Amino acid sequence: MSATPVAPLDLAAPAAPHDGLGRMATSLVGSEILRIAAEVRALHEQGRSVLNLTVGDFSARQFRIPAELESGIARALAAGQTNYPPADGVAELRHAVREFYRQTLALDYPLEAVLVAGGARPVIWAVYQAILEPGETVVYPVPSWNNNHYAHLTGARAVAVETRPENGFLPTAEELAPHLPGATLLALNSPLNPAGSGFRASALEAIARLVVAENRRRGPRAKPLYLLYDQIYWLVAAADAPHATPVALVPEVAPWTVFVDGISKAFAATGLRVGWAVAPPFLAARMRDLLGHVGAWAPKPEQIATAGVLADPPLALALAATVRDGINVRLAALDRALSALAAAGLPVAHLPPAGALYLSARFDLLARCGDNDGIRRYLLEEAGFAIVPFHAFGTRPDNAWFRLSVGAVGVDEIEAASAPLAEALRRAAS
Repeated sequence: MSATPVAPLDLAAPAAPHDGLGRMATSLVGSEILRIAAEVRALHEQGRSVLNLTVGDFSARQFRIPAELESGIARALAAGQTNYPPADGVAELRHAVREFYRQTLALDYPLEAVLVAGGARPVIWAVYQAILEPGETVVYPVPSWNNNHYAHLTGARAVAVETRPENGFLPTAEELAPHLPGATLLALNSPLNPAGSGFRASALEAIARLVVAENRRRGPRAKPLYLLYDQIYWLVAAADAPHATPVALVPEVAPWTVFVDGISKAFAATGLRVGWAVAPPFLAARMRDLLGHVGAWAPKPEQIATAGVLADPPLALALAATVRDGINVRLAALDRALSALAAAGLPVAHLPPAGALYLSARFDLLARCGDNDGIRRYLLEEAGFAIVPFHAFGTRPDNAWFRLSVGAVGVDEIEAASAPLAEALRRAAS
C-alpha cells in the first residue's frame, strides 16, 4: 500500500521564547556536563581519539554489572515480575536496605523510613519538593552536583558556600555556620561529586552538631533545618578515607536527616535506576506520595534483584569492593600521570583521590585560555583530553579546577593520553 502524502506540520516556535511556557522551564539551565558529553560524542563520530573523563558513568566495556545482579533481574523477568511495584518500593528491597544499614552502618531505622525510587535523582527532587516552600533557603557547598538546579526547580533561595581545595572542596562547620540560621535545608554529599573527597569524621560531626544546635534554638514549633546527606558513593570510598554518617556520629540529628543512596555507583549499575531514601517516616511518606504522582519508581525486576544482593551484606560489600578496586586502579594511573607532569614543571596540580569516580585537577592555563571553558576546549582540541570544569558544579568560571571521571576508560587509555596532554601543556605554557 502506497503512503498518502502528508503535509509537514507547522511547529514554529513562539515569537518570544517564554510565550506559552512556564517561567521555571524557560529559565532552567540545561546540564553543562551533558552538553560537554555531546561534544565528545561528536568528536568520536568524526574518528578523533578522545580520553573521555567527563560523565560520571561506567562503560559496560570497563565495568560490567555484577553477575548476581544480572541473573537476579533475569529470574524476576522470567517469573513475570513486570507490573507496577508498590509506591514505596517492593517489601523485599525495603527490608534489605533496612537490614543492610543496620549491619554495615550501625543505623537502626524502622521499615517506614525506607523509600525506593528510580535512582537517586528522583529522591533528591522529592526531598527538595517535600521540604522547601518557594523562597525558603537551601544551603549547599560548591562545587557540588546539581543543587543549583534543584533549587531552581523548587523556587528555593540558593545559598552556595565556596569551599577550598585544602579541605578537599568539602565545607567546614565554620564556613556553613553563618548561613544556617533561617535556612530550611542543608545539602551535603560525601564522597563528593565532583572532587572525589570525603568528610573526615570530626568535620562531619561538627556540621551535624550545628544542625542539632540550630533546631534546638528554633524550638519545636518552628520549621526545622533538615540535612540531606547524599552518600551514593559511600561503598566505593577509598580505604584510607573511611566513610562516616552524621547520624552515627551525632544520633540527635536523626529526626532531621535524609539519606540518599542507591546501587548506581556501588555496583556500576547507573542504568538500572534503583535508588532509595532513608528518612524520618513522616517525611518518607510525603516523598512517596510525590514520587507516586510522577511514577518515579524503580523497575520491579531490578528492585527484586537488588534485594537479593543487599540481603547478603558480605556479598554486597564484596561486589562493591570489586567496583571500588577497578575505580582505584584507574584513579592511581591518573594520579601517576598527573604527578609526572607536575614534576616536569608543567602547569598542573591535583588532589590525591579519596573516593567516588573522580580526581580533581587544576590546569593553570588561564593566561592563555581566559577561563575554565577555554581551558577545557583547548585540552579537548589539542590533546583529546575531555574533562568537566568545576563551574558546571556551581563555582566561578575562572578557577581552573576540573573533574576527571574514570568510569569509562581503562588504565592503558589513561597512560596513552599522558604524552599528548604533556605536549599540549608545554605548548600552552611556552
